[in-house]
Amino acid sequence: MKLIVSLLLILLIQQISLGQQETYTVKKAPFSTDKYDEFAPVFYKNGIVFCSNKAQRINDSQGKGLVKMFFIDTTGRMNRTSVGLFSKDLRTRLNDGPATFTRSGDTVYFSRNLNIEGRLSTLSGIRNKLGLFYAIYRGEKWINIREMRFNMDWFNITMPCLSHDGNRLYFASDMPNGYGGLDIYYSQLRNGYWEDPVNLGPVVNTKGNESYPFINEAGDLFFSSDGHEGLGGKDIFVTKQRSLGWYIPVRLNAPINSEFDDFGIVTDATTSQGYFSSVRGKTVDIYQFKSSLFLFWFSDPQKENQYCFSLTDTGLIKVDTLRFQYLWDFGDNSKSYGNNTDHCFPGPGRYKINLDIINRKTGRLFFRKLTYDLEIVDIDQPFIQSVDYAIIGENIEFNGLKSYCPGYDITSFYWDFGDGIQAYGERADHQYSESGKYHVRLGLTLKSQITGDIIRRAVTKQVIVFRTEQEKSAYLATKPVVKKKVIDIIKTENINIISQYSAERDFSLKKELVFLVEILSSPDSVPVNNNYFAKVPAKYTIRELFDAETRKYSYIIDQQMNLMSVYQSYSDIIASGYNNARVRLFELKDPAERGLFNLERTYGLLTDAYFDVNNRLVTNAYIMLDQVVNLMNKYPGIKLEIGVHTDNQGVPANLQSLSQLRAQVIMDYLINRGIANNRLIAKGYGSTRPLNTNSTYLDKRLNRRIDFIILN
Repeated sequence: MKLIVSLLLILLIQQISLGQQETYTVKKAPFSTDKYDEFAPVFYKNGIVFCSNKAQRINDSQGKGLVKMFFIDTTGRMNRTSVGLFSKDLRTRLNDGPATFTRSGDTVYFSRNLNIEGRLSTLSGIRNKLGLFYAIYRGEKWINIREMRFNMDWFNITMPCLSHDGNRLYFASDMPNGYGGLDIYYSQLRNGYWEDPVNLGPVVNTKGNESYPFINEAGDLFFSSDGHEGLGGKDIFVTKQRSLGWYIPVRLNAPINSEFDDFGIVTDATTSQGYFSSVRGKTVDIYQFKSSLFLFWFSDPQKENQYCFSLTDTGLIKVDTLRFQYLWDFGDNSKSYGNNTDHCFPGPGRYKINLDIINRKTGRLFFRKLTYDLEIVDIDQPFIQSVDYAIIGENIEFNGLKSYCPGYDITSFYWDFGDGIQAYGERADHQYSESGKYHVRLGLTLKSQITGDIIRRAVTKQVIVFRTEQEKSAYLATKPVVKKKVIDIIKTENINIISQYSAERDFSLKKELVFLVEILSSPDSVPVNNNYFAKVPAKYTIRELFDAETRKYSYIIDQQMNLMSVYQSYSDIIASGYNNARVRLFELKDPAERGLFNLERTYGLLTDAYFDVNNRLVTNAYIMLDQVVNLMNKYPGIKLEIGVHTDNQGVPANLQSLSQLRAQVIMDYLINRGIANNRLIAKGYGSTRPLNTNSTYLDKRLNRRIDFIILN
């Protein structure tokens, strides 16, 4: 069988680029030989594991051995005699490696041929593909060797690299439906299961070959390619995952890349040192590299921190804006009226936002529509603080102290002013010698406060430099004023919702919701004949509700399907001295209550639809009341109050009699249909409990209604 190295080293000779700044110092690793191939290093404990054909079995025309995995301790003196076979437990008669390890070092994922038993001549055929396996280290041995679930006999899966958190496994494969020869894929570990491979896509993979993926703890993904434009043969590139896809790969500078094949790189988190493989000598060798520069390849445009937001009421819960108005309280000693508003907060901090419905005449709170406990934070990013416009020779102060990277300590600041000049430090002064547009970059080295991991992040900001102050002033005078877009507060990146209550949201998501007028909430049951309830007007029936979630008892005097319908009862109870009374949403959970709610919502309960001029039931009434009978038969334990109401047209005593008559008519019908007399109460309220003001025909019609109330 061909060597892995011969499979992966595909030459494409190009002229080497000249004049490129040498970002790195490179030297051949002292353990590399002139006789054998050494390649694909990977960090493991105090050293590196790498592949080499320094084996006794001869299997190719050049007289080189099959590929095995070797180990060298890089903390001590490194030389060729310090190299040893990595593990006999993982050694087969064919190719073994490359490998990758979990952070703890107790699990290895490695490549080898799928079939290792049988005649060597048969096993060495091209049909014996490469696959991925893993093993666990126990008692100084690698045990429980298992095959990855997505290996296949028809294509190669090789060159594994595990992400720093151990949840993503990158590898190279020539499986069909790719973009070229070898492509880079990954498999995600989710709930202990390695998912199907995902191709990194055409930004990374080409018609050529992409191989030897390696991702450092900072999230930089390195790979080799002969399909991207390079210096010759295979070159090493770097990319990084972004919110949508991957950054366009960047080729590493010489002398890491050369006119020869360069591949199989591993680096530390800051890319300040590492190893890579190259064919620039007589054989494939491992090289060490170091860099004293701050290396970052990808930076996103700096985002502006948002402190101005739009706040909107959806209007699902209808409000009579002639009698009521919306009041926003922003928690920063400022308020605003209106269902929709814009507001600018003073800066980062915690704020409590309330949207209340208040009575225009009295200013009293009627209903709280929503409340947010929220935190405004600066966007998680490095941040460049500087002027946007300057003139040649003007001293510009750049400041990175507003960088906000929660969970990390900033260990270094690096500035690239876009004109070839760099600087270090929290602050940096700079002068430009030529006019133009400059893209200033700020890079940070960050250390995790939890794990100690090191990562790097960078942002870019544009600074425009003019020749003179007059030129700058003329440009700014003609620059159109762009009104800053105000973003919905819920859709803003730098908002953390700590807690939220929205009656509008509940109203849209839940079906069986009613508005209650509550005069008392208590952890203990309170008898309705308690002195506390003595001032409740006689026209209201006090009901006790128990909420199993909050473990509290609630005492209510009214329950309606829309907000405006409870205003009159709320006003009455406030006028009676119950200043702590409130209107709140309540989700009906009792099956009987839910059934009655849906019945009322389906049929409506306006008396005009159920009685003729002689106060006799009409056909519509029979259909609706038969559903009431079905409900009471389904729930034989409930008792029902039949409340009938009128408008204010007429003498109050006569209206009272009329409503009582109609309530009795309904009760008689239900009794005739088999409902026991002791389960029903007929009560006429006349005009004493209007839902609306009786000022319009529609108001009067809505006041002429039936209320069915389930009693305890």
